[in-house]
Amino acid sequence: MVTKRIFLHGDKVTLRTRTPEDMPVLYHLIYGSEQPEWKKYDAPYFPLESLSYEDFLKRWGNGSSSEEYPDDLVIEANDRAIGIVTYYWEHQPTRWLEAGIIIYLPEYWSGGYGTEALSLWVDFLFEHLTIGRVGITTWSGNPRMMRCAEKAGLKLEGRMRKCRYYNGEYYDSIRMGITREEWEAGRNRNI
Repeated sequence: MVTKRIFLHGDKVTLRTRTPEDMPVLYHLIYGSEQPEWKKYDAPYFPLESLSYEDFLKRWGNGSSSEEYPDDLVIEANDRAIGIVTYYWEHQPTRWLEAGIIIYLPEYWSGGYGTEALSLWVDFLFEHLTIGRVGITTWSGNPRMMRCAEKAGLKLEGRMRKCRYYNGEYYDSIRMGITREEWEAGRNRNI
C-alpha cells in the first residue's frame, strides 16, 4: 500500500496524491458528460466504459498500489483538479514503463499545463524508480499530445501507420520515449 503523500510543484500545476475528496470531482470530470470533449483525443477508438460511482470507487477509490509510490497523481491548477498523470508497467520484469496524462478540461489545453505536468511526472519517475526509459503511446489524431511529449523531452520512437480506424479515417499509433541518459543530459543543461 502507498504510504507516501506526493506533492510536485511547478509554475502552473501541482501534481499530488489523490484524496477521498478528489473522487467525486474526478468522477464528474470523466463521466459527467455523455460525450466528453477530452475523449475525442484520448483514444476515442476505445469506447469510454460507463461506470457507476460505486464501481468507480471500487476501481479507483482506495488510492493504493503495490508500489512504494502511487501509480497516478492528480494534476491541479488554480486550486482545481484538472486531470491526472499515470504510469503502468508494459513489462515489469524488463522495467518497461509507460506513462500517461489526461487533462480533462479544455480550458487548460494548449497553455503549457500538460507539458509542465508531464515534465514533473517524468522527473519523478526517473528520480524514484529503477527504469531506463519512460514512454507514452498516443495516436496521430492527438497532435497536442505529441507536441506536449516532445516539449517534455520525449522523442518519436515508433509510428505504426494506419492502425487506428476512427470516424471513417485511418490514423497512426505513435510511440514516444525518453531514456534515462537523455533525461540526465537535459537536466544538466538546465542547471
